[in-house]
Amino acid sequence: MKILVLNSGSSSLKYQLFDMDTQEVLAKGLVERIWIEGSKIKHKTASWIKHDVEGFLENHEVALNKVLELLVDPEVWALQNLKEIDAVGHRMVHGGESFKQSTLIDESVKSEFKKLTELAPLHNPANLMGVEAVEKVLPGVPNVGVFDTAFHQSMKPENYLYALPYKWYEDYKIRRYGFHGTSHRYVSWRINEILWKNDLKVITCHVGNGASITAIKNGEVVETSMWLTPLEWVIMWSRCWNIDPAIIPFMMKKENLNADQIDKIMNKESWVLWLSWKSSDHRDIEDGYNAGNEREITIMKMYTNAILKYIWAYAALLGGVDAIVFTAWVLENSKLQRKLIAEKLGWLGVDYDDSKNDFRGEERCISKDWSKVQLWVIPTDEELMIAKDTFAIVNK
Repeated sequence: MKILVLNSGSSSLKYQLFDMDTQEVLAKGLVERIWIEGSKIKHKTASWIKHDVEGFLENHEVALNKVLELLVDPEVWALQNLKEIDAVGHRMVHGGESFKQSTLIDESVKSEFKKLTELAPLHNPANLMGVEAVEKVLPGVPNVGVFDTAFHQSMKPENYLYALPYKWYEDYKIRRYGFHGTSHRYVSWRINEILWKNDLKVITCHVGNGASITAIKNGEVVETSMWLTPLEWVIMWSRCWNIDPAIIPFMMKKENLNADQIDKIMNKESWVLWLSWKSSDHRDIEDGYNAGNEREITIMKMYTNAILKYIWAYAALLGGVDAIVFTAWVLENSKLQRKLIAEKLGWLGVDYDDSKNDFRGEERCISKDWSKVQLWVIPTDEELMIAKDTFAIVNK
C-alpha cells in the first residue's frame, strides 16, 4: 500500500511517499514559494538523488500536479502510475476539541475544521488547501487528517485551563491545546519501544525552529509547554515566548501601538531577532557563543534555561522521570546545545556521557549505561506517524 503524506503551508508543500509494506520512503521533497515568483521544487528519490524543478506555481493544486508528475517521471520515478497512490495523509495543525484522533476527511470534517481557523489562522487554511488540491487532482483517493493537537487531548482540565473567566473557555474555547503532537507521539512511542517499561514517565523535548516540551506518562500527555498559540512556546527565534501580560498594555501606551502592531512585535520582531542583529540561525548563534560574543552567550544561556525550567517542572509534575528525549532540528544536530542542557540534569538522575555526544541526526543514548534517568536523542519522524495513521484508518 502506497501513501502520500502532505504538509501544506501557506506558500509551501512538503511531501513524502511511503510504501507501507516496508515503511520505505520512495520519494520526498519540498515545494517552495507557491504563488510567489521563484517557485521551486526540491525533490529526492529513494536513492537520495536530488532533482530540482523551477517555474512559477500559481496555487497548491498546480504545485501538487507538478509533484505527481515527478513521482511518475521515468527519470526520477517512484510510481509507475498515479493509481498506485492508495491514500493521502495530511498534517492538520489545529483540531481544537473537535478532533481527538486522526480521522478520515469528508465534507463534515472540512466544515468543522474551517470553524477552528481563528485558533490557527496561518496554518489551518493552508492545511485545507492541501486537502482540496488532492480532491481535485486525485478524485476518489481517501484523505486522512492527522492533527497536531490530538495527542495532547489526554490533558486533564487542571492542566489545560487558564486562570481566566470560565466563560471565556465556554464561549471561545480559550484553553491550552499543545502542538507538535505528532512529533511528541512518535518519539514517546519510540522510547517506550526501546525501554519496554510499564507506566513509563518521559519528558520529550521538541526543539527546532519552534519548540515545545511535553510530560508523558504511560503514553498519555499530562502537560505540554505550547498552549493556545505559538507565542506561548518554550522559546522561538522571532517570538517573545512567555512574558508578563502587563507588558502589553504598558508598551502599547508608551509607544502608541495598536493591537496588530504589538502582535507583530511579539511574533516576528522579538528575542533573537532583537538580541542578535546578525542572525536567527542557531548555527550562527553557536559560532558567536564559541567566539565569546556577549550577546550570543546571553542567547544560549536564555535558551538553555528556558528548556531546563520545563524539564525540572515536568519531572515534579510526573513524580519522577525514567527518560528524557531530545528531538527536532536543534537537539538532533547541536552537540553544544545538548551538552549545555545535559550538564544541568545531574541532580535529576541523568549521568551524562560527553564521549557519546559527538554526532548529528542519529538515534543514540547520551547518558551512561547505569544512569538512573536515561537521556536519548531520537530523530523525529512525523511523516511516518502520519502515514501509519492513514494506513490504519483506510484499512479499517
